[in-house]
Amino acid sequence: MPRQKVLVLYLANSALDSPVIAWAVYDGTGATRPMAGDADEPPYRSGVDALKDGWRLFQASQLLPHPRGAEFDVSYLKYEFWFEQIVETAP
Repeated sequence: MPRQKVLVLYLANSALDSPVIAWAVYDGTGATRPMAGDADEPPYRSGVDALKDGWRLFQASQLLPHPRGAEFDVSYLKYEFWFEQIVETAP
């Protein structure tokens, strides 16, 4: 039975080949239950590395300019990329 795995990578900038600075993995197969960023090292060095490993990119954050005076606001991670894998599991 097909199940979805989701990988969210937060990159250093808007380029898909930039370094991963934070991440989260959601496993719809039930095989693992990791927490967001619960490892010392990210699962991939960049978004391109995830693509090379078979993950499909299905969403990237809109590139919106900061309002004047908020250029250095770090209250959220701006460059978010969502990937998926469809994994076949036993019924």
